[in-house]
Amino acid sequence: MIMRHKHVPQRTCIVCRQVSSKRELIRLVRTNSGVVEIDVSGKKPGRGAYLCHTPECWGTAFKKRGILERALQMNLSPENRLQLMEFGQRFNTPD
Repeated sequence: MIMRHKHVPQRTCIVCRQVSSKRELIRLVRTNSGVVEIDVSGKKPGRGAYLCHTPECWGTAFKKRGILERALQMNLSPENRLQLMEFGQRFNTPD
C-alpha cells in the first residue's frame, strides 16, 4: 500500500519573505467593509496577507509605509493601524 503525504499549504511572510506552512503564519484579511482584521481561522473571505509571529516582522510591517498596504491593496485607517499594532505587541512580551 502506498502512503500519500497530505498537502500542506505554503505561504510567504510579506516582510521577511520566509516561506512557512499556512498554519505557522498569521493571516490579515481585508474585509468587504474595507477594514483589516486578524483571520484566526484562515478562511475569511477577502484579500489576505501573511506575517510571521516575530516582533521584527510585525514592527517592520507597520513602520515601513506601504508593505501591508501594498499587499492588501488599500490604505489603512489610523484606527485600524493602531488596532493591528496592538495585536502585534503580544509578540514583544516574554512568555
